[in-house]
Amino acid sequence: MKALLIPIKDPANAKTRLAPLLSPDERRRLAWAMFEDVSRAVASTTKADRVYLVSNFAPAIEHARRLGWAVLVEAAQSSESASIDWASDVLAERGIDAVLRLPADLPLVRAEDIDALLAIEVSAPAALLVPSREGTGTNAILRTPPSLFPSRFGPNSLALHRAEAARLGLECRIVNNQRIALDIDEPADLQALIELGQGTAAYAALEALRITGRLQAYNKSYRGTESQRGFS
Repeated sequence: MKALLIPIKDPANAKTRLAPLLSPDERRRLAWAMFEDVSRAVASTTKADRVYLVSNFAPAIEHARRLGWAVLVEAAQSSESASIDWASDVLAERGIDAVLRLPADLPLVRAEDIDALLAIEVSAPAALLVPSREGTGTNAILRTPPSLFPSRFGPNSLALHRAEAARLGLECRIVNNQRIALDIDEPADLQALIELGQGTAAYAALEALRITGRLQAYNKSYRGTESQRGFS
């Protein structure tokens, strides 16, 4: 049995690296819009036997239950890795054979992207990783069994996850997917979303915030700062 696992924290604490461009309230709005985009894609998947949300954020829990997802409610959140590993242990105890962790900030993801990953045959014990756009992060990870090795989300997570698999002598497949590769963490990611994301809730949120003008001003300021450093 294969399950999707989607972690989400309170958007009030999300996307702090976008602070040069967006206020806390604007970051909350964008984070929720991306969750809506992921939710829409997940609702149309056909290959997942179960969908689980792991969170302690009440609006996300209510949203998930309206969609018919199961919810694993955390007492507290210390890190995404801790959340995913706790949830994976619970799902393994419930008889889930494989878990695909999908983050809530992939505005371009489509149902066919998720189904394509779940359709890949991997014989346990094994893992499947989808890299981030810059090639160092892990934007999706499938493990069979679910608690195969600890999560290492954060800087350089792709290499860390591959090292975990190598340590155990396991098959670890790398699958590239351009839409899953785009998560939104840095100002440059916003530019990519504006260019590629028409039709998404996240794009609509950025349009409402008039982000294009802000990005132009930010990029001009950034280039000016870099130029000044060149003369120092």
